[in-house]
Amino acid sequence: MPGYTSINSKMLQVEIGPGRELYSRRGAMLAYTGRVAFAPTATAGQGIGGALGRAVAGERTEMMHVTGQGTVMFGRSGLHVGVVELAGDTLYVEADRLLVHDASLQVGTMFLGEQGGVGGVIRGAVSGQGLFTTTLNGHGSCALLSHGGVMELPITPQRPVHVDPQAYVAHRGQVQNKLTTAVGLREMIGRGSGEGFQLQLSGSGVVYVQASERKI
Repeated sequence: MPGYTSINSKMLQVEIGPGRELYSRRGAMLAYTGRVAFAPTATAGQGIGGALGRAVAGERTEMMHVTGQGTVMFGRSGLHVGVVELAGDTLYVEADRLLVHDASLQVGTMFLGEQGGVGGVIRGAVSGQGLFTTTLNGHGSCALLSHGGVMELPITPQRPVHVDPQAYVAHRGQVQNKLTTAVGLREMIGRGSGEGFQLQLSGSGVVYVQASERKI
């Protein structure tokens, strides 16, 4: 079955049919043809425990289960839409960045402290991302939202990448991340921007960075 097709930088078309069901962000459907059904879902393929944990933390994003046979067009608030193909690896992404993903992908919730320790928790507070992030694992496609589109930066053991926490969208691969400061604490007093903090990603993988410091 054909994969995801970009109509333009802000609209996505996906074929629905046997072997391809989707989970989409609520309110993301723009139009559709054929016999397609949309049903609210509390888990979006995620375990009940993970969904409840995010709900308690106030970080749940309402999703729809999309089934049937036809073509659906997706988009949201004029934001840029980028497609990511997974081939058995794991994508770590903020829940509000997810526009749509194949139901075949396994969805999970990861506490930021698991990858970044105490620094991961601080990172969530500094960036406004909260304490949890969403994981997608398996073979399939997903579409991410961003301000101004995203660029993919490779991460290698010899070349870690430093990202503004506000511009971070997602990453994949065997990656460790930690929050670092670009200037001394004394110099940071009174600074209004987030440029005093950087998210350092090291290991092997890819990080997706948007062309803006605006949150969704």
